[in-house]
Amino acid sequence: MNIYVTGETIKSLRLKLNLTQAQLAEKLNVSCKTVSKWETGVSHN
Repeated sequence: MNIYVTGETIKSLRLKLNLTQAQLAEKLNVSCKTVSKWETGVSHN
């Protein structure tokens, strides 16, 4: 199965969990900048 998660989906789920980008980044062990790029679609990784 091939699942593609869009930045809009990431942001929606993050907000449902009442997390800031910084909090999500910490939980995923990535930078805040990475989360921002995911949500805005700047990064394709």
